Amino acid sequence: MNNATNAAKRWLYIMPIVFITYSLAYLDRANFSFASAAGINDDLGITKGVSSLLGALFFLGYFFFQIPGAVYAERRSVRKLIFICLILWGGCASLTGMVSNIPMLAAIRFILGVVEAAVMPAMLIYISNWFTKSERSRANTFLILGNPVTVLWMSVVSGYLIQSFGWREMFIIEGIPAVIWAFCWWVLVKDKPAQATWLSGDEKAALQAQLDKEQQGIKAVRNYGEAFRSRNVVLLCLQYFAWSIGVYGFVLWLPSIIRSGGENLGMVEVGWLSAVPYLAATLAMILASWASDKLQNRKLFVWPLLLIAAFAFIGSWAVGANHFWISYTLLVVAGAAMYAPYGPFFAIIPEMLPRNVAGGAMALINSMGALGSFCGSWFVGYLNGATGSPAASYIFMGVALFASVWLTLIVKPANNTVIQAGASSQGRTA
Repeated sequence: MNNATNAAKRWLYIMPIVFITYSLAYLDRANFSFASAAGINDDLGITKGVSSLLGALFFLGYFFFQIPGAVYAERRSVRKLIFICLILWGGCASLTGMVSNIPMLAAIRFILGVVEAAVMPAMLIYISNWFTKSERSRANTFLILGNPVTVLWMSVVSGYLIQSFGWREMFIIEGIPAVIWAFCWWVLVKDKPAQATWLSGDEKAALQAQLDKEQQGIKAVRNYGEAFRSRNVVLLCLQYFAWSIGVYGFVLWLPSIIRSGGENLGMVEVGWLSAVPYLAATLAMILASWASDKLQNRKLFVWPLLLIAAFAFIGSWAVGANHFWISYTLLVVAGAAMYAPYGPFFAIIPEMLPRNVAGGAMALINSMGALGSFCGSWFVGYLNGATGSPAASYIFMGVALFASVWLTLIVKPANNTVIQAGASSQGRTA
């Protein structure tokens, strides 16, 4: 199948585009954590409680516009939607550097969430249009690698930009690449294989035949309402909500946690230390997605890793702030283990639901993740400010991850899926 559909050509052409696009989206949402650690609160008169709310407002906008964006991408065009979003989010990110008061900052953070809301589900739909079941976990991982890899280099670059210029200039400079990339995206991307000029006619036909064959084994679902009410979709929504509490509590407040825990650390040192968990996460994601595609067992590469992350957070709390380097090492483990399951997780839905509703279901799950991200980023910031240390935050994130482990375990395998020749047994599909 790979020879007929020319998998190598698709990977080399599509994956760099997918990776760069999501990387730029993640850059413009996560760099707020460095501004928070570098003095934006003092400059604008923001209290600790308001700071945690401002950091979280992005996810509120993100929550409300997931499903409309996914429906447009599924029924109309991923290419057009992402082109417009790139220009808008790059502009909003740069405008963040020009704010002069709290209401302006709050409005821009919310709008940034709105215009980035469609990116994740649209890109997952795009991948499902171009990659087969045996490739999908790895393809999803290369998309989501834009998350830790971006934070990896952003942590270092943002630290230097802030030290050299200031937090305002950091926002302005880091928003510009998304606007430039929008025009590259427009030229390079096609929605479906049939539209591509870089595949031969035989390659297009073989790929489409394989994708259609995989859809034949999935039980028909009439509409979004039926899909959204299904037991597995509801459980995965709750699971991703709890998981995202841990992830974004970690992402948005890690620089502040490191700076408060380590003595005499400047922003450059904080940047380098903040980058290490994301390097570990990158390696863990690649390994987990490869094994998930190899064994065709998705759940096995989700819940055990989240369990490790939960114990690492609890361990970091138990060690305490007086043992900074041990606590920090456990945070590196937590970060890597939280990120590793993304590829296998987002491969579950297209294997459970038909193409007409899978994109909407992924958007619903991702929107619940956005709500979890809002709760995690706001409440972790609140706990850090109210208690004066990250100890309570570690317990909160650990408990949320324990809940996500349990919810993953009770998701039932996709018993409506017909496994193609050469694939694993049905009980291992989900």
